[in-house]
Amino acid sequence: MSMDGDRDRDGDRGEDTRVDISRREVIAGALGLTVLGAGAAYAARPTASEDGDGSVAPVEIETLDAPGSEAGTVEVPRRGDVSVVEFFATWCGVCAGMMDDLNEVNDEIGNDVQFISVTNEPVGHTVTRDEVVDWWRDHGGNWTVGMDDDLMLTDALDGTSVPTTVVLDEENRVVYSGTGEKTADEILEQVEQVL
Repeated sequence: MSMDGDRDRDGDRGEDTRVDISRREVIAGALGLTVLGAGAAYAARPTASEDGDGSVAPVEIETLDAPGSEAGTVEVPRRGDVSVVEFFATWCGVCAGMMDDLNEVNDEIGNDVQFISVTNEPVGHTVTRDEVVDWWRDHGGNWTVGMDDDLMLTDALDGTSVPTTVVLDEENRVVYSGTGEKTADEILEQVEQVL
């Protein structure tokens, strides 16, 4: 065998090995392009957020029977109204810590805007509806609370991190999106810019 390890004593095996490596490289390259193409197709797919004018298309969200909320459905965001969407999870300590601030925001502007908190947890799998309602009650929620089971709103508003606060204007355009803990004053400042 030579120093490069590609050939045996008769010299024939090296060529076969090089052909096999080339085939492997071609196959690996083709698979890589397939994965790249799939990623590009995913990124280019139509989502709920594409209305052509930069606005977010409304998504139907199931709402829960909880304090301040009635069971049913609601379209979020609602065209013609400023919308405030708060993504949360029951396991999120920061989300729990923000509930007093969100109550303050709701008390200040809840009648002037669409104000909703949405969990994107897999309800029925890792958490039950009753557990979400209990969490809501235990943390003083008193406005509309919903579930984004199919993650359409989560995807449209990039609400994959919790907490995420999103403010949309009357034309359903995102004017503010922020992750992490927010005070009532921070949220109100963003909302008041579009009221």
